[in-house]
Amino acid sequence: MEILGILFGIVRISLPSASEVKGEIVVTAGSVAAFWLVSFLLVLVPGADWAYVIGAGLRERSVLPSVGGLLVGYLALTAVVASGIAVIVTRNPAVLTALTTAGAAYLIWIGGATLMRPATPGAALGEPTPWGARIRQGAGISGFNPKALLLFLALLPQFTDRNGKWPIAIQIGTLGIVHTVTCGVIYLCVGLLAQSVLNARPTAARIVSRISGAAMILIGIFLLAERLI
Repeated sequence: MEILGILFGIVRISLPSASEVKGEIVVTAGSVAAFWLVSFLLVLVPGADWAYVIGAGLRERSVLPSVGGLLVGYLALTAVVASGIAVIVTRNPAVLTALTTAGAAYLIWIGGATLMRPATPGAALGEPTPWGARIRQGAGISGFNPKALLLFLALLPQFTDRNGKWPIAIQIGTLGIVHTVTCGVIYLCVGLLAQSVLNARPTAARIVSRISGAAMILIGIFLLAERLI
């Protein structure tokens, strides 16, 4: 059982009754609200995104490009699921294995760099990493995460209405945007909190930075092991 079960006419426009409009709005709003609650709870669970944002908060002057990169990745995943490409990917073991390997290797690489060169409060005063590079990093972490792809594929359709007036692709796109905005707000808070709390505590900052790097490495290894073993 499912969790919850715009075009203008050129010649004539048939206007729905007030009750029909009200019902459709209520169903749509209820679906979006229910999805947002699930999305919010999922984003609150620390993972690779959290580790990356915390590291960026300690290492860089601004967390905006790092968070922006993560959001670009999630928007790309939304487009992939809405277009139906995700179904093809998940039904092809070789493609899914390649995606998992690429995503895991990227996480391990970023985590290793963070572990070898832990961020310190003074690092933000040095030469900043170009925004473009950080956006690409963030997009790679979220966009190449096979767990996120499978989650989107399993979760988003559950909050759509196949009998609704909006096409399924538009419904999925709307829900994906809701999730992306939720990620943006929470990850900005996480990054800014890391900056404000840890910048005055160099020892704690180095420890947290190393933990973030180790977490990304472990998540990458787990993804590989789960897929290949």
